[in-house]
Amino acid sequence: MSEVEIGSSAPAFSLPATGGGMVRLSSLRGRYVVVYFYPRDNTPGCSRESSDFALAHPDFEKLGAVVLGVSTDSVNSHDKFKAKLDLPFDLLSDEAGVVSKKYGCMKLKNLYGREFLGIERSTFLIDTLGKVRHKWHKVKVPGHVDEVLEALSALA
Repeated sequence: MSEVEIGSSAPAFSLPATGGGMVRLSSLRGRYVVVYFYPRDNTPGCSRESSDFALAHPDFEKLGAVVLGVSTDSVNSHDKFKAKLDLPFDLLSDEAGVVSKKYGCMKLKNLYGREFLGIERSTFLIDTLGKVRHKWHKVKVPGHVDEVLEALSALA
């Protein structure tokens, strides 16, 4: 599994999105893009992180950024999660984990002695030219959105 390097081109993707659409990273060229990978819809940490991004969404928009959440949940699950939390941005379904692997977010996890592949909470800040400018792995939710906003403010 390759590691995405700062300054390199963000790995391309085209994924099904909430509301029945498709989001292609290349179509967002010219805007900043914040992509946050999270383990599961409707879990405490993921709900908190998504809500934090939603609360800060006007600030991201003012700086010209698009926010996208990605997990391996289905679009149907994402649609319910988005409605429940009233999220103002799209959630993308990476059910096969292909994009999560490209970004180095798919890790071997251990839960109650059972090993499985799952998403390690990670965020990427992509600039207007499609280059990765910041990345955060093993994200701790409290204060994370503020860190991302601060990094974006320094670029925008």
